[in-house]
Amino acid sequence: MPDAITSTGTIIAVCGKGGVGKTVISAVIVNLLIRDSTNRVLAIDADPTAGLATALGINTHKTVDDVRISLIEQLEKGEADDKQAMLSRLDYEMLEALTERDNLAFLAIGRPETEGCFCRVNQILKDIIASLAVHFDYVVIDAEAGIEQLNRRVLKQVSHLVLVADPSVKARRVALTIHHLAHQIVDYRYSGLIINRFRDSREHSSFAMPQNLVVLGYIPEDDVIRNWDIQGQSFLELPTCPALSAVENCLQVLMEKP
Repeated sequence: MPDAITSTGTIIAVCGKGGVGKTVISAVIVNLLIRDSTNRVLAIDADPTAGLATALGINTHKTVDDVRISLIEQLEKGEADDKQAMLSRLDYEMLEALTERDNLAFLAIGRPETEGCFCRVNQILKDIIASLAVHFDYVVIDAEAGIEQLNRRVLKQVSHLVLVADPSVKARRVALTIHHLAHQIVDYRYSGLIINRFRDSREHSSFAMPQNLVVLGYIPEDDVIRNWDIQGQSFLELPTCPALSAVENCLQVLMEKP
């Protein structure tokens, strides 16, 4: 497994169109990273559907959005006038929202920000998540489908951007759109595309790859993955299979310095 970039941390965001398998790939990446017990890994479920929690077999009792709502209620009641006390309480509540298991910690973002939400509250939460992330060797973010979180600058500090698409034209176009937007507003160092649910070389020759986008690799259709998902098994316990090996190869390509 590649070494962590310990100077500023390795923050991997997995993005793509809904339904292309980015949550499963995020879960498999977490599986691979925690195999080295010296790695401290933070998995962040930034998708409001909470798919990554299910894929990892983790039950959450509090989300970042729960913390946000609690803080807004305090502000509206005038109970958070002391800024230092508010930040201390917020730090405590964020730690409470973490679920830890050996060298893995998990944090769920929860529902999307709603209309009328406090922008300064959301900024405080983003800052606290960023400060929390520096205590880990790797952070893996299963991003919300599409480009909304990029537009809200939620993923601005990502170091490694993983775009996931299946072989469909629509999925590849969404990946390219995300790539173009991220190039303008995200401070990532490396990026690449994973083609998921790939069948054979004939399929590869039938479509054009997006330009100016490094292809990290191809994840084959895999009955082990499919059955694991159907049965609701934790991907932290996924046995060796072609898809897992392919994701590991993709991860190694991503982490190599050009």
